[in-house]
Amino acid sequence: MAKEKTYRSSVKTGNWNEDRLLEEDAMKEYLEKKERGELAAQKVDLLKQNILKPVNLSVTNDGHLHFGDVVMLVNMGGGKRECSAVSINADTNSLTKLPSPGIQAPCGVSAVRGVQPCTRTAFIITSVDGSPEGSTLCFDQSFALKTTSGFARGLYLTSDLQSFQKCAKKSRLQEVYLDYSDCFLSWWKIVHFDPQERLEYEGQPVPANVKVLIIHCKTNHALAVLGDQALWTTYGKEYEVTAHTFLDSHRAEQDNNHWILCTSDPAGKGLVILRHQQLAANNEKFT
Repeated sequence: MAKEKTYRSSVKTGNWNEDRLLEEDAMKEYLEKKERGELAAQKVDLLKQNILKPVNLSVTNDGHLHFGDVVMLVNMGGGKRECSAVSINADTNSLTKLPSPGIQAPCGVSAVRGVQPCTRTAFIITSVDGSPEGSTLCFDQSFALKTTSGFARGLYLTSDLQSFQKCAKKSRLQEVYLDYSDCFLSWWKIVHFDPQERLEYEGQPVPANVKVLIIHCKTNHALAVLGDQALWTTYGKEYEVTAHTFLDSHRAEQDNNHWILCTSDPAGKGLVILRHQQLAANNEKFT
């Protein structure tokens, strides 16, 4: 059993000189880390200060999505699951300062409850087939989703086949994460959420701010949010994001797979989906 220390180091008893030197070394190490910004509290402050910085989403004048648009991936919720948005799940271990402050890959993703456009939740629709920036995105057309440049490093939303060693932490389903590479693993496509109208809409422009399915091109699994799988992150309690198609008894995808690629309101009144929710609430109030 280790001998319990009953006196302060200022009391000259026992190995008092050794204790004093250890305290001086500990204080010196603390001050050096503080000067370099390596304390845990400083890392968390740096992370949140940059990753929660507000971002202006794109405004669509024709009602469609285009390559180069900055959007949020929003799931409107269902059952006990609240409205949530796909977000970067970076912690202090993902933080790097070289050559400039930012996150490093591979990095996880989660679904943050609430809808707040910031560096953490903003994604850029990126062409993978040579389509010019500004051209319209169509149903069943391959594309990539990339985080913003700068602190978010322009990482690609990526997924791969589920394996024993590579899967989601909680559900053990197909993992979704962020990586540097823009290979086939980071290719996605959008299909209509209604299976009966899917063939009719193939090749048509994708409207913004409506429910769609986001399908991973390699595995053909749909992007999904899991309300029953909670993750405790640096930012609080959030939902797990995976690539898995949830079907109901009619072989139609459930609301776990329904996503809205959200843009800003052209009138400058926040997000389009929030304005729609407010209008719907007002209509219910007066009816």
